[in-house]
Amino acid sequence: MKKLKNNELNRLDVSTFKKAAKTPLIIILDNIRSLNNIGSVFRTSDAFLVEKIYLCGITATPPHKDIHKTALGATESVDWEYAEDTLTLINQLQKENVTVVSIEQADNSIMLQDFTIDKTRKYAIVMGNEVKGVQQEVVSKSDYCVEIPQYGTKHSLNISVTTGIVIWDLFQKIKK
Repeated sequence: MKKLKNNELNRLDVSTFKKAAKTPLIIILDNIRSLNNIGSVFRTSDAFLVEKIYLCGITATPPHKDIHKTALGATESVDWEYAEDTLTLINQLQKENVTVVSIEQADNSIMLQDFTIDKTRKYAIVMGNEVKGVQQEVVSKSDYCVEIPQYGTKHSLNISVTTGIVIWDLFQKIKK
């Protein structure tokens, strides 16, 4: 077994990425404070051809050196837009027939492994603030609330880790 070099990975260039068919996933970052987390979400979104990222509220926007440090150029490939208010954005997306899913620990949440998708629909995944999570009014307005099961002593995962797990799981369900 030989480790591959970057030029052997056959990755898309930015212009080819822009033209490629996207995974019908939108990521909504609801008041994310860590620039490194934002950059990580961009990088993961690039890896799985996510359609778009919305940066809401206090979430910083590119260009920024700390976002770039973890995004490694993914802010150039993945489409993104700033939206001041998360609730207004999800109302707009729902009018466009997008299913909104908050990733949060809540009563009546669905465990990620049990969440089934309709492959004919587009999904917007809401990721919440590192301390407060997804805003309650956003959770209340969402079509679904999905939770990652956890079995240790901590009550949450880092937002970039959570986003990676959720994107990977939904990507697998969409591509089956």
